[in-house]
Amino acid sequence: MAGLNGLRNTVRQELVARQVEEQITARYPVGQRLRILDVGMGQGTQALRLARAGHKVTGLESDPGMLQVARDALAGEPAGIRERVRFMEGDGRETGAHFLPGSFDVVLCHGVLMYVPEPDAMLAALARMLAPGGLLSLLVRNADALAMRPGLSGDWAGALAAFDTDAYTNRLGLPVRADRLDALTSTLSGIGAPLHAWYGVRVFTDTVGNEVELPAAEELERLLAAEDRAGRVDPYRGVAALLHLCGVRGQ
Repeated sequence: MAGLNGLRNTVRQELVARQVEEQITARYPVGQRLRILDVGMGQGTQALRLARAGHKVTGLESDPGMLQVARDALAGEPAGIRERVRFMEGDGRETGAHFLPGSFDVVLCHGVLMYVPEPDAMLAALARMLAPGGLLSLLVRNADALAMRPGLSGDWAGALAAFDTDAYTNRLGLPVRADRLDALTSTLSGIGAPLHAWYGVRVFTDTVGNEVELPAAEELERLLAAEDRAGRVDPYRGVAALLHLCGVRGQ
């Protein structure tokens, strides 16, 4: 659980939240209460933020420890927010066993695909969860930028090895995989939720240690502004550690 409140995770969560809010605002009338599914919700940061905005949120998480963190956080919310949230233990690859097709206006799947060796079937299942016109939000490791972290850290052997692979070892020491923008764009088109917008996340702060705490508020705001700007424009977003892709299901 280390690092959940540190700089590195805060940058990720804050940028993704802003981007999701931007996409929701662009697609739905102000004040409309949406049905949202957060697959692999982790500590529940995005789920709770969306519930506070008035939406009805279902969170699905397979890790009992993270699920407990989310439930503890939910317990500290006002009753009106708690009533709009349901947290469940479950695997994102089995959404069809829990929910009916078309049950949600927005489906989030952030930081999950790297643990799924063959993600296409899972993505198709997530798209089926969406109502017509619904938004699918994916946060993935950027396979086209795997050499950036070792290169910026002076690990030249690691950087050279990263150019020709989509496999890497994450900070938990687990072997995982990354995704390429072109491949995911093709997949989203094939499952009926073509790419509508994409962003880069953590252009400048990916090499920061998990233990690094937040700077003073004014400095943090400048940092987030720089990351937000870089994540929206080329060539910076293309070398971000993470890609945030937003697909929209056809009407």
